[in-house]
Amino acid sequence: MVQIVKVENKSQLRTFIKFPFKLYDNNPYWVPPLIADEIFTLSEKKNPAFEYSEAELWLAYKDGEVVGRIAGIINHSYIKKWGKSYARFGWIDFIDDYEVSAALFDTVEKWAREKGMSGIHGPLGFCDLDKQGMLVEGFNEMGTFITIYNYPYYMKHIERYGYQKDVDWIEIDITLPESGDFADKISALAERAKEKYGLSVVPLKKSKDVIPYVPEVFDLLNEAYKDLYGVVPITEKQVQSYVKQFFSFVNVDYISLVKDSDGKLAGFGIIFPSLSEAARKSKGRLFPFGFMEFLKAIRKNDTLDLYLVAVRPELKMKGVPYIMLDELTRTAMKNGVVRAIASPELETNLAVQSMWKNYNTRVHRRRRCYLKLLDQS
Repeated sequence: MVQIVKVENKSQLRTFIKFPFKLYDNNPYWVPPLIADEIFTLSEKKNPAFEYSEAELWLAYKDGEVVGRIAGIINHSYIKKWGKSYARFGWIDFIDDYEVSAALFDTVEKWAREKGMSGIHGPLGFCDLDKQGMLVEGFNEMGTFITIYNYPYYMKHIERYGYQKDVDWIEIDITLPESGDFADKISALAERAKEKYGLSVVPLKKSKDVIPYVPEVFDLLNEAYKDLYGVVPITEKQVQSYVKQFFSFVNVDYISLVKDSDGKLAGFGIIFPSLSEAARKSKGRLFPFGFMEFLKAIRKNDTLDLYLVAVRPELKMKGVPYIMLDELTRTAMKNGVVRAIASPELETNLAVQSMWKNYNTRVHRRRRCYLKLLDQS
C-alpha cells in the first residue's frame, strides 16, 4: 500500500530533494541539481516566487521506503495574466509502479480541486526560469544543468491518467563550424546590421561589468518572453536572487550585450560552459570540493549551454541576433568549443529556431507540458 506524506519540515524537504539521487543513481544521462538551489527554490521563506505563488510537496512511501514525490503549485500571477485557473505539478519522480504514480497524481489533483482549480498542467516550476517539461524524446542524451531528466516510463504513466500534450519544447544540438569561412559570413551580416541600424556590442572584461545591465536584461526578458507559454513577469526580488544564483558562474566571454544608438539594450545572449559533468562529479554539492569542478568546467570546456537569448521585439528582423552570434561564435571557436546545446525552445517558436539556420544542427531532445482538465465532483 502506498502512503502519501505531506512535506512539513526541513528533514522531509531534504528527503524530497534527494529522492532523485537514489532513483537515477548510475544513470549516465541524469544531471543532478545543486541541493542548495533546490532548498532555496522550494522554501517559502527564501524563494521570492512565493510572493505570488503557493505550493505543497508530497512524498510517496511503500514498504517503508520513499518511492515517489510531487509538488503542487498555484501561480496566481499566471491565473491573473492568462485567465486560466490551472494548478501546476512539478518535481515529479516515481518508480515504475502505477500504484505509486496514481497516488501522487490523485493527491495533487485533489488538492487542486480543493483550491478551485479547473485544470492542472506540468511539469512546470514557479516561473519560466525554473526547470520545466517532461522528457519525451532523447533519453540517451546527456541532460543539461537547467533541464529535467526522467525515465521513458513516465510518459506511459501520465498519459494513463488522462493527461494530454499541451505544448512541446525542443532542444537543439548545434555543431560549431571548423572553418573561418562560416564565421566570416556571420561577421559580414553582423557588421551590416551594426552600420545600418546603429547597433554596437557592450565591451565586457569582468563579471562585475555585467551587473549594471542586469535590470535592463530582465526588463527585456520580460518583454521578449511575455507571450510564450505560461510566462509571468520576473519580479525585482527574483532578479536579485537569480543574480546571486547564477552570476557567480558567469564567464564574460560568453555574454553578449547589444545596444542601440541611444544606449538602450537591444538584445542579449547568456551562455554558460556546460556544467553537466561538473554537477555529476559534485553530486549536487558545491562544498567542500564540488565548487572546484564547476570552476574547471567554466574555465575549459568544449561544450556550451545556451541559457537565455532575447531581442527587443521591434529589432528582431534588424540583425541583432547576427551580432550576438558573431561575437559568441568567434569566442567559442577561439576557446576550442565544438558544440552548443540550445535551451528548450517552443516547437512553434520559429523565430528563435531560425537563428540556427546557418549552423549544422539536430533536434536531440523533446520535452512536453501535459494538461488535464479537472471535474469538480
